[in-house]
Amino acid sequence: MYDLPDEEIGQPGMPDIFHIWQPRLLDETFRPPNYGPREYFTATDMNVYYDVYHPRRNKRPDWFAVVGLPKNKKPEMRLSYVIWQEGIAPLIIVELLSPSTRKEDLGQTLRVVKTNDKEPTKWEVYERYLRVPYYVTFSRYNDEMRIFQLTGTRFVELSNHKDKLWLPEIELGLGVWHGAYAGEEAWLRWYDQAGQWLPSQEESINQERQRAEAAEAKAARAEAEAARLAERLRQLGHDPDR
Repeated sequence: MYDLPDEEIGQPGMPDIFHIWQPRLLDETFRPPNYGPREYFTATDMNVYYDVYHPRRNKRPDWFAVVGLPKNKKPEMRLSYVIWQEGIAPLIIVELLSPSTRKEDLGQTLRVVKTNDKEPTKWEVYERYLRVPYYVTFSRYNDEMRIFQLTGTRFVELSNHKDKLWLPEIELGLGVWHGAYAGEEAWLRWYDQAGQWLPSQEESINQERQRAEAAEAKAARAEAEAARLAERLRQLGHDPDR
């Protein structure tokens, strides 16, 4: 991976703010209970190299997650994700739709044929090369979540999913959450087996602060009650310190 480009070449422009915050929320809420921290990996806008026979070919998902990494493998800062070195394909890929990429992300573009080169489209790579079990697209323009599951050798779109997808492999679900976050009102985020949305980093900090404040308040109430009882005993002629 150190010899392959880790930056997108020949593609002007930068992701918009939504393309920065949405993957961040996915990262912060992705905590599969049946895998340790070293056994899974998530990435945003990272080159995925998928074909050892054409080692410079890559696709760049908006967000993806890999699970089942070896526990004893020394963690390292990945510059790219090289499938023939890692040996494990992503479990799920998420693409955030925008007007310029919508057709490509939904598999509606044809392969571009160049001289002596027939590089597959993003859809073909996810479906046929990586064989990703779950592929999800999300549009912030209409809050639409579309889910494609690999069935045999093809992606099949799921219907009537009610904006939620349960992944038994990781004991987590992905769904559309309606709530305030970074100025938007609808986001993809992960939920647990009880259907509870997993907290973001900021929410976890706030919850911990609230628990600490509640514990302090409880301790203060207990101390005040003890002082009140001690004073009552003194009024009755008893020494509470004896």
